[in-house]
Order: sequence, then structure tokens, then C-alpha cells
Amino acid sequence: MKDASTHHVFALIMAGGAGRNLWPVSRKKIPKQFLDLFDEGTMIAQTVERIRRSVRDENILVITGENGRKLLLDNPCGILPENIIVEPSSRNTAPCIALGTAHIKKRDPDAITVVIPSDHLVLDEDAFITIVDAGIEMARERNALVTIGINADRPETVYGYIQADEELPLPAALSGGYDFRFFKVKAFAEKPDYTTAVHFLESRDFFWNSGVFIWHIDAIALAFERSMPDLHKDLLNIYHHLGTSEEQKVIEDVYSWIHPVSIDVGVMEKAEEVLMLTGEFGWTDLGSWDEVMKVAGSRALLGEVNSGKSLVQIDCENIYVRKPAGKIVCTIGVSDVIIIDTEDALLVCNKGLSHRVGEVADVLRREGLQQYL
Repeated sequence: MKDASTHHVFALIMAGGAGRNLWPVSRKKIPKQFLDLFDEGTMIAQTVERIRRSVRDENILVITGENGRKLLLDNPCGILPENIIVEPSSRNTAPCIALGTAHIKKRDPDAITVVIPSDHLVLDEDAFITIVDAGIEMARERNALVTIGINADRPETVYGYIQADEELPLPAALSGGYDFRFFKVKAFAEKPDYTTAVHFLESRDFFWNSGVFIWHIDAIALAFERSMPDLHKDLLNIYHHLGTSEEQKVIEDVYSWIHPVSIDVGVMEKAEEVLMLTGEFGWTDLGSWDEVMKVAGSRALLGEVNSGKSLVQIDCENIYVRKPAGKIVCTIGVSDVIIIDTEDALLVCNKGLSHRVGEVADVLRREGLQQYL
């Protein structure tokens, strides 16, 4: 879609997450978004390359921590150094987006922003870009907050959900040849337990939350002002000091007192109007080793790319092994097991339970073993 109309379109790629559930490969020093899980490039490099189809290079910004900045500079993936925004500490997505919004508004007071996570997998990039471009047009025409929902096909407990309200007709410019749908949003729901997830699936009006948001810069600023007035004041304070000698101090001061809160809870649940496009584009957030195993299996990578020829299986099935090169791993008479081996840590987990791997980080921290995080 890159033409004259994209001059005011920006992308804000959020790359500050820790990826705890992909331990022991995802660590503080190299978190999930900087990993190459399928020998296809790092997650963040794929994200940048994908969004470049709709957004000019000079308008693609990444917001991350200091370690993320160093990783981006050491391993360039098309991001201009001046487009790296550094958060002093992680405070969840609402402060992250507020800081990014201040930077984008400083550059272009008429900007449309596409907010995207840095660590999600998209298999059908053409379909993804089509729906993003549609969201950009809707944000431009309706001055609304737009999100993208994923058609749920199973009762998933590791995703957040969006409940659809009234279905709306697609604008005339988007009504031909597209298989996505358009709704008003009724509610956002946090990650549910299994029983609730089954209820969501059976109701047919809940969609997985992709974490992708599209809006005009004024629309999100107004939403912050209405729903999180204190954070909005902080946003304005940062905005006025960007480019001055006080910029770093002001940002650090703000981050020293703001509380972590997600954009869903802080803003989207309270916003006057949120619109949702839904569609299929082979999305997963790779939030657990089970998700990685599923993708690897669909690509016939199990026992091949991740393990090479140094994996011996005898009477085994449904085994996923990831290990350092040059090490042989042998499994006998086991099934439905995930084995993740690194130089200093080993994870052995039943398939279906890898969403609990984040609990390991809590234990290691409590036991004073932070060197393994």
C-alpha cells in the first residue's frame, strides 16, 4: 500500500517483553523477540520486514529496553538507530504505547499508528497486510480505535479475547473481495481458564486478541485523557521535553512512579468506541513451547531443524527437542514430551503444560538463581 497516502502512517513495534514461557532459550539477555526459532530470522526481523509492506522505513519505530536497543544495533534488521525508543523499565503496554505515542506525535501530529507486537508469527503475510491496510483506512475515516481479532478455533487459555458486539457493514471501498468481518467491540477479556475458554468458543462472539491496534494519534491521545488522565499528563510532559536536554530525566522520572497496566485494561475497555476487524492470516503469538512445537510440526521441522541428525528416538512419538549443535539427545519409550536443552539449563515438560514454564522464573528468582534467567 506504500504510496503518497502512507506519508502519515507509522508503525510502533513493541519489543520489551521477556518471553518467560520460552525459557530456557528466551533469557533476559536475549528475549523471545530476538530469537530465531525456525531458522527463518529473528521474530523482530520478520515483524519489521512484514510491516515494511505498509509503512515507510523512516516511519517504523521500535520501543524496547536498553538491552533491546543494544541487540538491535548489534544485529540490524532494517530499523534506523534514531527510530529506537528506549523505556527505562518495563511497565506493560499502556505506558509503552503512551511513550511511543509522544514520539510519533512529535514527528507528525496527523499520524496514523499501527501498534504491533514484535514476537508474533504470521503465516499468510498477504492477508495480514490486507487487513492492516483496511484498518488504516478505517482509522483515518472514522477517527476510531481499531483492533484486529483472530477467529478462535479452539478453547485457548494462553490468549486474551475480544467480545464482538454489533456486526457492521464494511465501508464501500473495502466491501469487495475481502473475507474479513467488521464489528463494534463489546468487551475485552483476560486469559481465561479452560471452562471459560470453552464458553467463549461456544458463544461464537469471542475472538482471540492479536495485540494489534490501529488509530489516529489524536484518537488514542483522547482515549488516554479520558481513561488514564494521570498517564495522559505524563505523556504531555514527555512530549514537551522530547528533543531537549531534559528528555531522559523526564522519561525516567515518569517511569519511576507509573504503575504497570495493559492497554486493554487501561484504555480499550473504557473507550467510547472500539472497532474490530477479524480475519484469517495464520496467526500465533508463540507464547509457549507447545505453540512452537505445533508450528514446527506443521512445517515438518520436528526432529530436523531443531535437532539435526543427532536425535535418536526409540519407540517415541510427539517429541519436541531443541538443543545446542553438536550434542546428541536420545529418547526411549516416551511420548508427548518437550525437551529444551541449552548450555546451562534443561527443561523437560509434558506436552500441554508448557504454559507453566513462566513459573520456573519465579522459582529461580526466589531461590537467588537469577543468573539462569
